[in-house]
Amino acid sequence: MAGQEIYQASTTAPVNIAVVKYWGKRDPKLNLPTNSSISVTLSQSDLRTHTTAACSSKFPSEDTLLLNSSPQDTSGARTQACFRELRSLRSALEASDFSLPKISSLPLRIVSENNFPTAAGLASSAAGFAALVRAIADLYQLPASPTELSRIARQGSGSACRSLFGGYVAWQMGTKDDGSDSLAVEVAPASHWPTMRALILVVSAEKKGVSSTSGMQITVATSELFQRRAEVVVPKHMSEMEEAIKAKDFEKFGKVTMMESNSFHSVCSDTFPPIFYLNDVSKAAIRVVEDINKKAGKIIAAYTFDAGPNAVIYYEEENTAAVAGVVKGALEGLDGWQSREIESQDAGNLDARAVQVLKDGVSRVILTQVGEGPISTKDSLLAADGEALKK
Repeated sequence: MAGQEIYQASTTAPVNIAVVKYWGKRDPKLNLPTNSSISVTLSQSDLRTHTTAACSSKFPSEDTLLLNSSPQDTSGARTQACFRELRSLRSALEASDFSLPKISSLPLRIVSENNFPTAAGLASSAAGFAALVRAIADLYQLPASPTELSRIARQGSGSACRSLFGGYVAWQMGTKDDGSDSLAVEVAPASHWPTMRALILVVSAEKKGVSSTSGMQITVATSELFQRRAEVVVPKHMSEMEEAIKAKDFEKFGKVTMMESNSFHSVCSDTFPPIFYLNDVSKAAIRVVEDINKKAGKIIAAYTFDAGPNAVIYYEEENTAAVAGVVKGALEGLDGWQSREIESQDAGNLDARAVQVLKDGVSRVILTQVGEGPISTKDSLLAADGEALKK
């Protein structure tokens, strides 16, 4: 048995925002999706989860998880699936090398912090489970690749598998019943297309009305558009999006991103009873993006919405003034602009009613860009005695 020593490892993991959406499960228990998806990993300097994983025989016998200083239930099937799979890999290592400390059976203490609102439609569970899996994998010194770990993270939160990579990431749906081929792979690293930027309009930091998990189940059961989306629309969007990313073709990227968001939300409204994640503020953001593109004479900004009202607007660095600058001109006083040096531009060509709705309904902006995958760090969230550091 390992002594009273405290073993630990810390990592940070990013948020990813899908441009081809994951919606619907063919196996809810294993989080196996009904369609593949593609996302952009966002910079951790703006959106990240920081997690320390520790184990010791001196900890109480139960596994514990603290998120933003608040105790979380670790008995849920998703968290348990991640713990079980990672422990099993460590146990196999210990069986093959007797010199390794026997830590796979020790209770885990996980401490996690987000630098953004949790459950507000900002992909917090994706970053959270990616950080949890990567931190425990580092704690256990597992030789597993990000793709191998993505299979485990997927069981915690589907989109978490994409947060194990930086840049542009595809989650291949797979066809096997056991989910062994439902994995994330890199389409292109952040360095391939580093000029991608994202402006997030945070509409509401409230928890959403219908969770993604229950929303998906209702959609799969009741939407008649859903099957066409899974079988026809998404495969077409997947191939077009991969081509756009590889060619760094923003117009194509933007068109597919917006059509894909529209398709996803159409399926939500075709669900019975209908699910509406977008609100009037979201629709005003769409109008503003359309006005920006109309003035440019081509697609230079692209909106996308996950299962929540927040608008994520992608654009290229060279169009910062025409996109972020114009939005800043319309929404000058909001918190978040100070994170980047962006000059306000004239917003006179934007629909005045849409601008007013945004002024009333957007609480803050987040300016960010394409970024890297999980990063190991020496910065621990635990004190030397194994207790969580007080913030």
